[in-house]
Amino acid sequence: MKETFLRGLSGLVYIALLLLSFLNEHTLILIFFIFGLICISEFKKLVQLKHWSPYLIFTIIYFVFGYWKIFVNSTYGLDVATQILQVITIFVLLFLIKDLFSEKTIPLFDFKKYILTTFYLSSAFVFLPLITKYDGFFDVSILLGSFILIWVNDSAAYFVGKNFGKQKLFPSVSPKKTVEGFLGGIFFACVASFFISLYTYDVSFNSWLILSIIVSTTGTIGDLIESKFKRQANVKDSGTIMPGHGGLLDRLDSIIFAAPFIYLFLRILRHVS
Repeated sequence: MKETFLRGLSGLVYIALLLLSFLNEHTLILIFFIFGLICISEFKKLVQLKHWSPYLIFTIIYFVFGYWKIFVNSTYGLDVATQILQVITIFVLLFLIKDLFSEKTIPLFDFKKYILTTFYLSSAFVFLPLITKYDGFFDVSILLGSFILIWVNDSAAYFVGKNFGKQKLFPSVSPKKTVEGFLGGIFFACVASFFISLYTYDVSFNSWLILSIIVSTTGTIGDLIESKFKRQANVKDSGTIMPGHGGLLDRLDSIIFAAPFIYLFLRILRHVS
């Protein structure tokens, strides 16, 4: 009874903080900064990185991009800096995908640990606020919609996989995930994208449909990669900050991995429309 209560309470606090972050730009930047620090702390334990420098690196790049106009006194250079960060981040994520599919364990030499904390985690948290300003104005609809798509995908994948799943998706990393669950998650995320598009006038249904596929696919890959890190560390959860749920990284691994790809799609959409 107590465990169920704590699980429900921690889930409500997490959802409340997420909703609170959508009130305005500064609240979002602050709350996701705190989320980022917690996730970095949990990830450092997973990869056995004891140095404090990842916190400093994250703080610098997060607030420089979050408050570029204040630091530089203009928006000049922000677009170029974002493109450079995006190229490096996606390159690192592609290497992680390669490690997921081709390596029994993800190689974790010291230099790579710093690369991952910087461009797998820190820069991902930079892109979350940037998604809300991809068109120059603060608008949480894309980010909120992306979270909804991930929740729908995860819930549908679990339900379909549990009831109809037969073929394992990636048994060596996540034995419970199935191909049927993966496809079911994408399908219901696509359905959800239609309803989300009814409330977002700046983004069409076709764009949301593409976003649902991007979010579902990259989110699932992000979840698998974090599961592989946990298996290598021989732990069930990334942390204990959310009783009954595990660590905050367990809750955010999908959106963390998906964020740079979501932002890339939004940039492409802005330039072709």
